[in-house]
Amino acid sequence: MKVIFTADVPGQGKKGEVKTVADGYARNYLFPRRLAIPATEENLKRLEEARAREAEAEARRKAEAEALKAALERLTLRLPVKAGAGGKLFGAVTAERIAEALRAQGLSVDKRRLEMKEPLRTLGRHTVTARLHPDVTARFLVELIEEA
Repeated sequence: MKVIFTADVPGQGKKGEVKTVADGYARNYLFPRRLAIPATEENLKRLEEARAREAEAEARRKAEAEALKAALERLTLRLPVKAGAGGKLFGAVTAERIAEALRAQGLSVDKRRLEMKEPLRTLGRHTVTARLHPDVTARFLVELIEEA
């Protein structure tokens, strides 16, 4: 019997796959647990429509990420910080603080998207990488200046 998996089933198939399985397995295990549905023409048509909607949404997310990348790469983010002798900061500038500063500039970037090996601890210019989408990565400058 041909079925469309509605969830990942280890050893059998992934969500959205169409596969042939034993009739009893489908009727007694997959269907009652809502892990699969019969592969009728109507259900196959719904699957294709869902795939098309998902592809469209993915293209839209990528376009938004590209636009955000262009805005970030034009930006030099200046953050005033308290520093001691030798340009060493009191504390550190974390991804969370950078994300808040970006939000204040009207750019929405989640702190988990910012890739920093460690928090920034010295005055000066630092390059920060933001992974906005699996295919889109932006690099921008963060300049730490001493607070007056």
